[in-house]
Order: sequence, then structure tokens, then C-alpha cells
Amino acid sequence: MTNAQASLHHSLHHSHDAVVIGSGPNGLSAAIVLARAGLKVLVLEKDDTIGGGTRTAELTLPCFKHDIGSAIHPLGIGSPFFRTLPLAEHGLEFIQPPVSAAHPLDGGRAAVFSGSVEDTARGLGPDADTYRNLFDPIVKHWPTLAIDTLGPLRFPKHPIDLAAFGLSAVQPVSWLANRFQTDETRALLAGMAAHAIQPLTNVTTSAIALVLMAAGHQYGWPMPKGGSQQIANALASYFKTLGGAIETGWMVRSLSDIPPARAVLFDLTPKQLLTIVGDRFSPSYRRQLQKYRYGPGIFKIDWALDGPIPFTNPDCNRAGTLHIGGTFDEIAQSEQDAVDGRISERPFVLLAQPGRFDPTRAPAGKHTAWAYCHVPNGSTVDMTDRIERQIERFAPGFRDLILARATMNTAQIEAWNPNYVGGDIGGGSTDWQQLFTRPTLSLTPYRTSDPALFICSSATPPGAGVHGLSGFYAAKTALQDQFGRSVTDL
Repeated sequence: MTNAQASLHHSLHHSHDAVVIGSGPNGLSAAIVLARAGLKVLVLEKDDTIGGGTRTAELTLPCFKHDIGSAIHPLGIGSPFFRTLPLAEHGLEFIQPPVSAAHPLDGGRAAVFSGSVEDTARGLGPDADTYRNLFDPIVKHWPTLAIDTLGPLRFPKHPIDLAAFGLSAVQPVSWLANRFQTDETRALLAGMAAHAIQPLTNVTTSAIALVLMAAGHQYGWPMPKGGSQQIANALASYFKTLGGAIETGWMVRSLSDIPPARAVLFDLTPKQLLTIVGDRFSPSYRRQLQKYRYGPGIFKIDWALDGPIPFTNPDCNRAGTLHIGGTFDEIAQSEQDAVDGRISERPFVLLAQPGRFDPTRAPAGKHTAWAYCHVPNGSTVDMTDRIERQIERFAPGFRDLILARATMNTAQIEAWNPNYVGGDIGGGSTDWQQLFTRPTLSLTPYRTSDPALFICSSATPPGAGVHGLSGFYAAKTALQDQFGRSVTDL
């Protein structure tokens, strides 16, 4: 503990009911729930800037703003919890690109994921009716399905709707794709499912595709004006109006670094949690955390560009997000390589181009973009050339526009955000073995074996994504356990 921390620690003695460690979206969401219940809440952040995975900085050149972590937020704008908060009043403004996402293919073709089921279906040729039949009922019921799917394992509030969704969601996406005829539709599904960062032959890989696409059809795939930092800033601003306090530059290495409180919530994954408070846990609980598995990592690039990326297909130039990797089979091979410890020569690339739609990101006439690909956990192989070749494949002349670039391998990503162990931005593998056992097999996974300590990170359900729901459910649990208070469910 630093001298400054020791002084503040003394002044805060018994002055807070709850302390939250980490100021990512889940940590801030947990803090808001606790503060709205009338508790005195303190958030501690090790860095000088709040936000966790939602931070924005000038990584390449002056006046070029880059999202260091997340950039596009279908689960953010549609989060059942965020939608209860007055975030627009605290400066959060979303920008909706004309096309939510596009998936280019060789020969100038592309699959286009638009705002509505009908608009998307119309571009899928002979797959149009099959697409409508799959997504119309999911999107119709998505506001209620979101509550049942984006949370801990429990009896659903809408069991019939969830059962119908589950019949498709539980399948490997390789099975779901067999319902469709065209390369475009199959590739579109592959790119969506690849957000799960696991082999596309795994069961439940259809779930991530269906969730992202249903949320997109309902709310779009927007970007925050000014960068993802604005999500954290809006959450923090609202939290402070509730009487909450945030201290940055406060490193927590052990419980002695945390001011006394009746409840402590950790926006951390099991590896960090064990380091800080492992000796407070029961042997059996500690063993369960030690078995927690992390998935593949990412290699990320940010570019300052002299102009917009010149995709051959015009719809790709209207999209905020691009899934770049070719056919279903190409993407499946790339994702399998990352899991098996191999470097893909033609990696699946996720690319965001906020500079096309948000003029605050770069000087006039200039642009920003970011992209990443999946690599084996802990890999330090430089993927710059491989990623840029994939983009150039569908946007000839892209490299000629590069003014500057900033890269991060898995070790650098983990150093920036220790929750991303080995570069795993999902906070832990989300394969079927760990989908409902994050971080342990429990109906209340936010509890630990110590009744005063709770987990509110993406290592708990519903997992990765900027939605604040892990924080919401963890805070709800802490309020019930430690303060005898209930929170109205979503």
C-alpha cells in the first residue's frame, strides 16, 4: 500500500458499506446497484483511468482516438440493466452505422447484416425464408429472452420462448449453418459465432451467433460517440450522483489494501482473485477456482489512416463492423488453429471502422480503425502482416492509407488489463463445459466461500460483453446476503 493509500485507507475506515475492486462496466454496474439501494460504495481502480475494457486513448498519432478494448456494443445498447439507467443524461450517445455488420467474400461479394430481419433476409437469396423463420420469433421475443439468457442458470421467466430458442442455440454452429445454402449466409453465421473464440464444431456455439444477431436486429450494432470510454464515463457520472466514490491509481494486492467494508465485490477473474484473497477461501472453493480455464487470446492492431478503408463491396463501406475471413470453412479452420495452439496464416479478423461514422475520432479527412484476430493463449507472434493481408484481400489499397499503427500481443493485452489472462478478452473460456459453471458450478456463482466476498466480473454469467449484467447480479446477491435487502429483478 502506498503512503497515499494508507492515508486514505485510514480516513475511509468504516465509512463505506461496500467496496468494488475494478472500474470496468461490471464493476461500475455493481457499484450503481449497491448505491441505488442506499449504501455507501467505494470503487477502487488500479489505473489512472476508469473503464476496464471500455477505454479510449490516442494510441497512434495525436488527435486519433482509438478504443483500446471493445468498440461496438450490441449488448451495451440492448442491456436489460443499462436500459434502466439514465446514461444518455450523463453524456452517452450511440451512433448507428447504416449497416450493422458485413462479411466480405472473394469476388466482391458480401453478406450484409442490417438492422431488421427482413432487410438482412432480402440479401440472402434462396436462404431468405429460412433466415426469416429462424430469426423472426427470436427477435420478436428478444426483450424477454435477453433476461432469461443473459444471466445465471435458473428457472426461466418465459420457459416456452426459451425452449424454442434453446433448440437452435445448443447446436454447434456447424450444424446450424447446414440449414442454409449460400456461402454468404453460412459465412455470416460463422463470423458471428467466432466471437465465442472456440471451435465452431463445439455445442452451444450457435448461441453466441443467435444472441449477437437477435440483439443487433432489435437494437443495432452501435458505437459510442467519442469512443467506448464514454460508456464508463457515463456509468461513473451516474454513480457519483448516487453518492458513490471512485479512487484511481489504487493497486490492490491483498485484502490489507482494501478499506474495511461489509461486502467486497471483485471485477476480477479467478487468477487475480486467488492472488489477492485465495487464503480466505475454503480449500474446495480454492481448488475449483484453480481449475478455471482461459481460452485463446487475441492480437490487436489500431491504425491511423489517411482515408476510409476501400472495401471492394460498397455495403462493407457502410458497415461499422466487418468480419473478415472468407468462407465458413476458412473461419472454422482459423478458430480451430487458435484453440490447438497453431498460428493461422489466414486468420479470422474482426474489424471496426468508427472513423467512417464518428468525426470525433480523427482529424478532418482522416480515419481510425481497429482489428484483432484469435491466437493461442499467451502467443507473442506478430500477426500484423497476416491481418493486413486479410484486409487487403477485400480492400485493395488499404495498406497505402496507413499513417501509423499500434499493436498489442497477448502479453501486452494482459499487462494492460490483467483480466485478459493470456490475451483472453472473454475472461475465461465459454465452451459448453464452462458456459454455466463460471467460475464454479453454482446456482449463485457470484458468491465465494467467504460470505463477505463476491465476484462481479465476466468470469461470472452471462460472461463477456459490455452489458453490466454480471455486476448487476453480483450486487443483487451481495445485497441479499450481507444487507438483507432485495432488488427488483430485470
